[in-house]
Amino acid sequence: MPERLGIFIDGGYLDAILRDEFNLPRIDYKKLATELAAAEPLLRTYYYTCEPWQSNPPTPDESKRFSSAQKFHNYLRRIPNFEVRLGRLAYRGKDSNGRPILEQKQVDILLAVELIRLSYRSAISKAVILTGDSDFIPAISIAKDEGVQVILAHGASPHLKLLDAVDQTMLIDTNLIARIKS
Repeated sequence: MPERLGIFIDGGYLDAILRDEFNLPRIDYKKLATELAAAEPLLRTYYYTCEPWQSNPPTPDESKRFSSAQKFHNYLRRIPNFEVRLGRLAYRGKDSNGRPILEQKQVDILLAVELIRLSYRSAISKAVILTGDSDFIPAISIAKDEGVQVILAHGASPHLKLLDAVDQTMLIDTNLIARIKS
């Protein structure tokens, strides 16, 4: 098996910890990948997210958010060895205030399938997964069974069973954020 690392970033989770724990700093995603790789040979960084919701026809604000997201995803795609994988948002009606209820679809399964596929193909020997979601535990278990060392990069409050499922952990803290600010 080649000694290569795959990085798997749950974009929604990263956005949440940047917002909730660090007051929305602007970060350099190339620096983030370099920090997460920790000098290991990197196969690729995968970033999983959804594009923002647009009604039909979209409001001007929705169109602006959608355009900004596309620009951001294109910026990520231009980083060497970086891939963006897009799920979708499903409309589930409106809440009591008339705002749309949206549900993210396919993002977690895209990450899980990619982790398993690369593990089975022996394309990676290590994986860094930046998430806090325990839904990834079965995929992590399969990757570990295939000989992949799994490292969890996380914010202050990841799911405890997720911490138990991985080989190592890496806290996203103020020192890391300071090193990756753009």
